[in-house]
Amino acid sequence: MNRAAVRMRWDRIRLAVSVCFLALCLGLLAPTAAAVDMRSRQWHLDAMKAEHMWQVSTGEGVTVAVIDSGVDSSVPELRGQLLPGRDFSGKGQGVDHDDEGHGTSMALIIAGRRNGAGPWGLAPGSKVLPLKSGGAYGIANMAKAIRYAADQGAKVINISRAVRAVKEAKTELQPAIDYANKKGSLIFAGTGNDGDNGNAPVYPASLPGAVGIGAVDKSLKVATFSTYGPQVALAAPGVGILTRCTTELRYCIEDGTSDATAIASASAALIWSVHPTWTNNQVLRVLMETAGKPEDGKVPSKYLGYGIVRPRKVLLDKEGDPGPADVNPLLSARSTASPSKSPSAPNDDNAGRTQNQSSQAKNSDSNVWPIIVAAGAVAGAAIVGGLVIARRRRVKLKS
Repeated sequence: MNRAAVRMRWDRIRLAVSVCFLALCLGLLAPTAAAVDMRSRQWHLDAMKAEHMWQVSTGEGVTVAVIDSGVDSSVPELRGQLLPGRDFSGKGQGVDHDDEGHGTSMALIIAGRRNGAGPWGLAPGSKVLPLKSGGAYGIANMAKAIRYAADQGAKVINISRAVRAVKEAKTELQPAIDYANKKGSLIFAGTGNDGDNGNAPVYPASLPGAVGIGAVDKSLKVATFSTYGPQVALAAPGVGILTRCTTELRYCIEDGTSDATAIASASAALIWSVHPTWTNNQVLRVLMETAGKPEDGKVPSKYLGYGIVRPRKVLLDKEGDPGPADVNPLLSARSTASPSKSPSAPNDDNAGRTQNQSSQAKNSDSNVWPIIVAAGAVAGAAIVGGLVIARRRRVKLKS
């Protein structure tokens, strides 16, 4: 082989190596760029100073039960995050089948890991116990799931679904909530999305022993849709929350007290991981003490409860007194509070609501920015099997 032929062959080899190297680089960098883009859309992580908190706690060692529509185990961000769950729906499809995508979204907001290009959960070190409720006997099945979660040692129970049947809620759900509280679980439930449409209370958020969660927007103001009243114990980000539409494996922006509830559950997991000897009452107490209060300082507020959850105040600033282990701070506070109007009763306090919507929480976290979404929205809460899904709307992001 002459020298020119040898040189040509080496040139071809160098070209092939360069092409392969470029392809490898693109293959490595593209997901990273996509992941960074998704992360930049998660305004609530920045508002809550999540990456600072993760240096102290990721929620490791804490189990969060997600009682919902199931959790899709194929989602990359949830691989290795799910414990063996149980299907209480009676449909026979299994707990990892989620034909609504709602339960998967909640699990992702709580415990999503950096396994893909998708969004990150607030407590990526925690584990999710997926429990599927609903079906023909939705309320009874939810009650069974609550008891099962407590028996399995779930520290936190996330219920982003709700019912409007008052009698059945009190007879079926209240005993289950009491049981779980006695077993040491902390139950977070969405208050609903009818604040601008009748403001009807939902359950289990309105039952004693459940921690009702309202939603705030990117300015940390109460969301217009967030159902309000004495059942609101705390609030959390619930507008413009990035998650997955698992039925199509696409990413979505969601509004709703569902998402706020998941963020509150993750906040409790972060604190409990660092303070494993604390009881459910003590974790709840520090969440209430360190929450960002309304500007007027009056608590509980019918819109924000005791304020917006700020786990960083506990983890980074070492604030909050856990207090007595066996006293539920929410129940004791409500028992000493003055009587309040029914959340669904007619009222003339629109001025108060406007003030809450237009004022940021006192000492709230900042550094938030708007999120740009290009797509249409589907508004309104969905009702499936007698259960109200506390998701206001879902906006699909373009691929």
